[in-house]
Amino acid sequence: MALLERVSTLVRANLNDLIDKAEHPEKMIKQIILDMHNQLLQVKTQVAIAIADQHLLEQKQKDNEAKVADWMRKAELAVGKRQDDLARAALQRSESYRELSEGFTQQIVDQKAQVENLKTALRQLEQKLAEAQGKADLLVAQHRRARAVRKASEARMAGGNGGSTATFERMQHKVAQEEAVSHANSQLAAEEIEGRLAELEKQDRIERLLAELKAKRGV
Repeated sequence: MALLERVSTLVRANLNDLIDKAEHPEKMIKQIILDMHNQLLQVKTQVAIAIADQHLLEQKQKDNEAKVADWMRKAELAVGKRQDDLARAALQRSESYRELSEGFTQQIVDQKAQVENLKTALRQLEQKLAEAQGKADLLVAQHRRARAVRKASEARMAGGNGGSTATFERMQHKVAQEEAVSHANSQLAAEEIEGRLAELEKQDRIERLLAELKAKRGV
């Protein structure tokens, strides 16, 4: 059921990881505790409903068992009076109630399993909630200290020459990159000229060979 899935997700959640990834840790832990409280109330309600349903199924089973016995008694009475038709009819009714009773037996087994699952989820959620409440103040204090240390480190870096050095290195890299691009363009242009000249020489050589062939053939 969806409620058990939500509870399972909350129980498996790692509080430290959730808060580490949160943009606002204090808000995150308050929200987690609130969600757990809400789910806890829902699970308690479902446990009560499931137990009530179990008692109702058990009562229905008892009622059907009583009807089985009652119709069996009527069948015996009919047999004693040599009323076989009535005996058969009574036995049919008795068997119908027996089948219903067996059906309720299986439903009771399933319902008991559901009750136990809900009780287990309730205990786990209560334990997780106690853990979250116990860690709340500690975790919030830890993240406040971490935030203060980070801001102090950023302030020291901004006050030093770290920013200027980084800017200078970026400019050096940019200049070197532009020089490399210019060199590559020059090299490409030179290769293009050499290629064109080579093509002209090739065509000239072909024309000479063609002229020689024509001369040999007297053309």
